[in-house]
Amino acid sequence: MTNTTMNKILWALQILTAAAFLASGGAKLAGAKQMVEVFDKIGRGQWFRYLTGALEIAGAIALLIPSFTFYGAATLIVVMVGAVASHLLILGGSFAPALVLLIFSAVIAYFRR
Repeated sequence: MTNTTMNKILWALQILTAAAFLASGGAKLAGAKQMVEVFDKIGRGQWFRYLTGALEIAGAIALLIPSFTFYGAATLIVVMVGAVASHLLILGGSFAPALVLLIFSAVIAYFRR
């Protein structure tokens, strides 16, 4: 695979991942009912929802700025490790979406380091 092809694939992955985190982080910051309920169940308080949403938005924006891409991906990795753990230990349900975003963020971080 050529560097140009790999770069195009990574940009597509970065844009897709950024869009997912902008939507998720936006829902958290907007106080979507489902997000409020999830963070009530986690039991850390709503400040944690705001923090998580802000980290997701900041990470998503950073994914789209070449000099910050690695740092945005690294931030999102930490957030998604917490999300996967929350699903496994507290929330139940499917942790697959969080795991997919964790993998996407890890791939981006690895190739953009």
